[in-house]
Amino acid sequence: MRASGVVAPLEEHGGDGQRVAAALGLDPSGVLDLSASMNPVAPDPVPVLARHLDATRRYPDPRRATAALAEMLQVDGRRVLLTNGGSEAIALVAAEVRTGWVDEPDFSLYRRHLESLDPSGPRFRSNPHNPTGVLAAPDDRAGVWDEAFYPLATGRWTRGDVDRGSVVVGSLTKVLACPGLRLGYVLAPDPDLVDRLARRQPSWSVNGLGAAALPALLTPVDLPAWARSIAELRRQLVDLLERHGLRPRPAAANFVLVAGATGLRSRLAQSGVVVRDCTSFGLPDHVRVAVPDADGLHRLDAALEETDDR
Repeated sequence: MRASGVVAPLEEHGGDGQRVAAALGLDPSGVLDLSASMNPVAPDPVPVLARHLDATRRYPDPRRATAALAEMLQVDGRRVLLTNGGSEAIALVAAEVRTGWVDEPDFSLYRRHLESLDPSGPRFRSNPHNPTGVLAAPDDRAGVWDEAFYPLATGRWTRGDVDRGSVVVGSLTKVLACPGLRLGYVLAPDPDLVDRLARRQPSWSVNGLGAAALPALLTPVDLPAWARSIAELRRQLVDLLERHGLRPRPAAANFVLVAGATGLRSRLAQSGVVVRDCTSFGLPDHVRVAVPDADGLHRLDAALEETDDR
């Protein structure tokens, strides 16, 4: 797949494969979008969702889905709030605490939703760190932990910081590879915080299809096996990038950060492969590359061969 034209303006959070395809006149279904870091070994969610389409005729009721998630997390269901993606989870917590701190670079939604930045407020921190993919040290502490990628990096749902009084936000979008379904969660140290966050949440925030299908989507989850598979795919990705003269940093996540990659996003886009520009992290000469499945590795290799030849 080859294209010519100008790559679409950057989406701040990646996942902009369709916009890039439209800008370059490519078929969106043929674009390999490595700008959004999903689980490359997750089962296809579409057959499960197809069995729950009747839920679109009813108002959503997330209680059963919340109970299923709490059982998976092995926590009291009163400490779990199901949200419209991890982004809503972050927004709700930031609105509750209002003032916090972010050690840059880190995910931009933290500072966007906080009313003000103050080191005396709770620290917002991704684990593994986004965009470097490095896991937090055992003694590292934060008031709010974003564990969107933690299950895929470690094979465990959570590090357990909630038991030390921290708030944890997570993204089922990443774990189940269903970004359009918009499912995330807050894991709180106590039910009172969940109640306060729920009062901030719009009515029927979690869509009916997601609420109905989530228990079935969680049934085949095997985090230890998925994490092992992702680690092997990540090793192959790093080897591939290094063969093409690129400099990926060591990482534990389902993505790697590549330094000194100015212009790589535009060059790869011409071949229908989209990677994450890191300008919003304050790293304009870096890209973040999601770990793809085996077919995606072959496509990325071919696209890099084309960029090497240009």
